[in-house]
Amino acid sequence: MSEMKFKTNAKCGGCVAAIRSKLNDLMSDSDWSIDLDSPDKILTVKADVSENAVKEALANAGFKAELL
Repeated sequence: MSEMKFKTNAKCGGCVAAIRSKLNDLMSDSDWSIDLDSPDKILTVKADVSENAVKEALANAGFKAELL
């Protein structure tokens, strides 16, 4: 299993809830997390999914993701 980190434009718990509804279609809740305390709001994904699938899920939730 690989780990990917993305810079996002999430800002709050409401943003995370919107993202959760899309990411949980791809993986379980325990396979990802967002550090809202980080200046870059880092999304960490620990699942066998593609970079594009994660970016598309965030885009569908109305957010941007940039692989770090």
